[in-house]
Amino acid sequence: MTTDPGSVPKGNATKEKLESMNLQPGEIVYRCAKCYSIKPERAHHCSVCKRCIKKMDHHCPWINNCVGETNQKYFVLFTFYIAAISFHALIMVVLHFLKCMGNQWNDCSLFSPPATIIFLITLTFEGLLFFLFTMIMFGTQMHSICNNETSIEQLKNEKHWGSGNKWLNVKSVFGDKFSTAWLLPWHEPVIAKDDVYQYIV
Repeated sequence: MTTDPGSVPKGNATKEKLESMNLQPGEIVYRCAKCYSIKPERAHHCSVCKRCIKKMDHHCPWINNCVGETNQKYFVLFTFYIAAISFHALIMVVLHFLKCMGNQWNDCSLFSPPATIIFLITLTFEGLLFFLFTMIMFGTQMHSICNNETSIEQLKNEKHWGSGNKWLNVKSVFGDKFSTAWLLPWHEPVIAKDDVYQYIV
């Protein structure tokens, strides 16, 4: 996938960079021991991408990228649309089966009745498998967004970041104002606040 998940620049934990941050006495800056970058709060190092990702949820082999702060919307839409297409395929299988039953399998397919049945069973299995898997992924992602908690934070039992306002958490991922653009994968979310963490009350 070509979207940036919110990667932290590698090797930016230099002495000059730290001095330019004008840190107050007692302020702590975390540095990643693997990629030598300044590690923001809630960032995790991905062993596959070899870099730190802000608000990393997980590394997804489907998209060959991490799911993080800046591309979570696209991943959620990806799972939703794959589930919708799989559900559509299941409906088409049922309709084709009913059509063949009505014609007693005569002239309902280019293939012989046994081959058609095998194709329908295979497509049903594949459609059901993809529908269930992507709907579960969609549900877990929406749960994580609403609770402002990544999968890694849930697994590690890290500090709970969630706020009582689930709507603000959703807006921090999809954009400040609700619109149909939330459903468009080519529309970049417009975040009104400079820092998405300002949405968390």
